[in-house]
Amino acid sequence: MIFRRGRSPEHPPPDRPAGEPPGDSLSEDALPSEAPSADASAESAPTPPGARVTRPRQTWWERVRYLLLFAALWFLLVWAAMADDPLKSFRDAALIEERTAWWVFALAGIELVRQAHFLASERSARYHRFWTVRICGGFERFTHRRFRPWTRFRAWRAVLVLGWLAVFALVAGKMLHTSPVEALFQIPALLWRALPLLVQVLFLFFFIAIQFVGMFWFLSRGGVDTYMPDDIKTRFADVWGQDHVLDRVRENIVFLQRPGEIEARGGYVPGGILLWGPPGTGKTLMAEAVAGETGLPYVFVDPGAFIQMFMGIGILKVKSLFRKLRKLALRYGGVVVFFDEADSLGRRGALAQAGPGGRPAGSRSPAFQAAGCNGVAYLSSDTRWQLARDALGTMEEVPRVRRDRFVMGGGMNSAGSGDPGTLQALLTELSGLKKPRGILNRYVRRLLGMRPKPPPKYRILVMMATNMPEALDEALLRPGRIDRIYKVGYPSKAGRVRTYEGYFGRVRHELTAEEIDKLATITPYATGASIKDLVNEALITAIRADRSVITWADVMKAKQLKSLGPPEGVEYHDRERHATAVHEACHAVVAYRVRRHLEIDVATIEKGAEYLGMVASIPVEDQFTQWRSEYEADILVSLASLAGERMFFGGDSSSGVSGDLESATRVASLMEGYWGMGSTVSSHAVSTQLGVGAPGGPKGAKDAEREMRRQLADRIEDHLAGLLAQVERVLTEDRAAVLAVAHALEIHKTLQGDDVVAVIEARRGRLIDGRIYADPAFREALETYHRAAESAHRSRAALARPLPSLPEATPF
Repeated sequence: MIFRRGRSPEHPPPDRPAGEPPGDSLSEDALPSEAPSADASAESAPTPPGARVTRPRQTWWERVRYLLLFAALWFLLVWAAMADDPLKSFRDAALIEERTAWWVFALAGIELVRQAHFLASERSARYHRFWTVRICGGFERFTHRRFRPWTRFRAWRAVLVLGWLAVFALVAGKMLHTSPVEALFQIPALLWRALPLLVQVLFLFFFIAIQFVGMFWFLSRGGVDTYMPDDIKTRFADVWGQDHVLDRVRENIVFLQRPGEIEARGGYVPGGILLWGPPGTGKTLMAEAVAGETGLPYVFVDPGAFIQMFMGIGILKVKSLFRKLRKLALRYGGVVVFFDEADSLGRRGALAQAGPGGRPAGSRSPAFQAAGCNGVAYLSSDTRWQLARDALGTMEEVPRVRRDRFVMGGGMNSAGSGDPGTLQALLTELSGLKKPRGILNRYVRRLLGMRPKPPPKYRILVMMATNMPEALDEALLRPGRIDRIYKVGYPSKAGRVRTYEGYFGRVRHELTAEEIDKLATITPYATGASIKDLVNEALITAIRADRSVITWADVMKAKQLKSLGPPEGVEYHDRERHATAVHEACHAVVAYRVRRHLEIDVATIEKGAEYLGMVASIPVEDQFTQWRSEYEADILVSLASLAGERMFFGGDSSSGVSGDLESATRVASLMEGYWGMGSTVSSHAVSTQLGVGAPGGPKGAKDAEREMRRQLADRIEDHLAGLLAQVERVLTEDRAAVLAVAHALEIHKTLQGDDVVAVIEARRGRLIDGRIYADPAFREALETYHRAAESAHRSRAALARPLPSLPEATPF
């Protein structure tokens, strides 16, 4: 039987086909009762398909390593002889050792014979089969029947140890000029005499090593905070607006506290949760609430904890972190660890591979969603794959219109990771094999031939949060590491109402339930963090006015400050102020008359950092699909500035409509060419990509493309022209309302949506009384003032007539 060093008998040699039992290639059940016939049948048995017929070839190192060892041993003996007698030359010492150390040459000769045997077995299939089947096959079958693989491995290991011990005894006896047995007993005495020198060498080595160990230990500290159960006061009742996510997270807590309910039925406890969504939606707060509800230690991992100057420090931190987690899990029965901004650690995903400004290279991350209401689930898998490849590969990005805030008039001006080894260490810790605990358990029991006790089940709940899930490595998100992925999105209106009630409950205020409901409606994409900041800003506004109770006006001022930012404080001259007010009033009136899916949030003529004035709108309700009529209403509102300036200033228009025309043209182009909301059905994007050209166009590809673009441009222009005529009719009918809103903007600078509607409807609003604009005399005064402003505009002269003032009792 031939053994190779470093391989136990239970492991099949490389030349054995996969799935074949150890030892002989023949099964024991197939062996006859008589040994000679067994050898004969084994020798004549056909070779299994795919099996080796010769011995695997050795490398040059495997052929000469033992010969080099014996040569080094012989030179060591010669050196020892020369050290005992300095008068001896190398030749004399070599001749003496040639006679006395004959056994070294004998071992070298045996090794030469062994290598010759291996060489012949590598060249001749018949020679190899003769030795493996006829000579060694019977012995292997005998040992396989009598001894277990583990016993055979331990026996062979004992033979190797005894063999090397015999060689060491021979060398030591030769150097000490005594018998090999006596040399073995003299070695401890020699070591004891050399102990001071050995201690000094070990101390020097330890002193040098401890410097590096201390440096790396110091660099691997920090970034991980541990909170004991009494330190966490957050509960699920403190997390508002995310009830659907909390219900699913509670399941993980049940499994963590009572794992037997799922493990007894053959399952495993989900140990990883990814919370992804926009910033400020409560992901970190939810992780704290999980730790508070379970009463377990809470370990917070800082986003930059694994970003280090030196390579490898992050790996040490990961190992140290999970050692701490396992200790806490055993001590307290479980532990919750939270990785904040996990994309800083696991950034090896599609977004990271695409590079700066690139498109994600993959589409399997949780953030990948189709734009349509039904996505592409109704298509076949091949069709979905083709669409995904086209969308993420060669086709240009289709612009999308953001629906959270629709801003008009904003353009009215005179003229947008770390060490990869750290991630690999984290992946290994999340799903790798756990070592048995304890030195005695791992080494002493194994030395005594006993199996180590298996490691305990560590109850570790890993939670991660990110707002860039497409940047995470897919290996991190696979089941077994991160088992559950939950989106923590923007709260619904009911969630926003609950959040407002929670934060307003901590301060003194006089807002009614209807006003809180209204506030939740006009802040459609508010998160828990932004709601908390808005309430705090309203409190600061009230304190600045020497009041301790928050009013609705304080909330609106705070909302304006957070939405638009602080105004620049510049003053328009009278002519430009009136033109800006008319521009924004046209947007506001048309938005109120023709648009129902959005309502006016705020209108202002105070100059900001990127606008002279604006009318911002917000959704009336949570909406996930858009319709053609809604897009056309948006275009009407965009074109209102051009139509209004032409109507109120004698056909003249300013450069401030450029941004509005850009928005209108973009939406109309998408309707005609992409969204199927125009006069044709085909998609311009696909036609351009595939190069099909325009139907009925010239045969040349370039001419067909030119013709298709011309036809598309004509359809867009016709569409916009028809909508411009429609908005002109609306402004003509509501001329008085436009002048009324323009006057209110010139007086108050900024109006909330309810007050804009109050001015148009000539009724009392929340902060402004618009009933004065129903007075015919006041309307005539506004018309006279506008004619004076129009005349000053044509002549570029100063506005001679003052702005009509409101009665004393109008503001309230």
